[in-house]
Amino acid sequence: MESHDETGCQAAERPILCINNCGFFGRAATMNMCSKCYKDMLLKQEQDKLAAASVENIVNGASSSTGKHAVSAGGLDIQVENVEAKIVSAEISVDSTSVENLETKAKAGPSRCATCQKRVGLTGFSCKCGNLFCSMHRYSDKHDCPFDYQSVGRDAIAKANPVVKVVCGEAAAAIFSVTRDSSLRSKPRRSSD
Repeated sequence: MESHDETGCQAAERPILCINNCGFFGRAATMNMCSKCYKDMLLKQEQDKLAAASVENIVNGASSSTGKHAVSAGGLDIQVENVEAKIVSAEISVDSTSVENLETKAKAGPSRCATCQKRVGLTGFSCKCGNLFCSMHRYSDKHDCPFDYQSVGRDAIAKANPVVKVVCGEAAAAIFSVTRDSSLRSKPRRSSD
């Protein structure tokens, strides 16, 4: 019979390690395997059965005229279709200029500073003149930069601040005189005591 201790409780079973030595505990219901190893074992058995059935069909040359046949594996009915491989051709059109640009970039090799020829790699700084420079020559005063920063700055300021046109004539004079007179009246006058 079962062993009982003094309190009348049933003795606990000692945990059993998984037989695959994965470090987890197994159970008798899963053939002394942990749940993951047990699922993997069942999946492998099903795949082995499917592989054996498909190899048998290939060897025997048995295929249905519709291209579909049912394979049962472990109580599972799976519909399998024969798939025909189709090759789709695609034409790629490439401009000759883009190919030449790619070739020149590939021939250029490692990126180097335009002034001292030091290898800069990803840490290089590109200037507005279009060249690549190291950290010492990255500023325009440290290399002979042909880019005209002054004219670009003038153009940017002119574009951001459009010229305000002044209204000429009697209407403008009237506006300015009215505002001038009102500003003079609003100032407090000092009285001489």
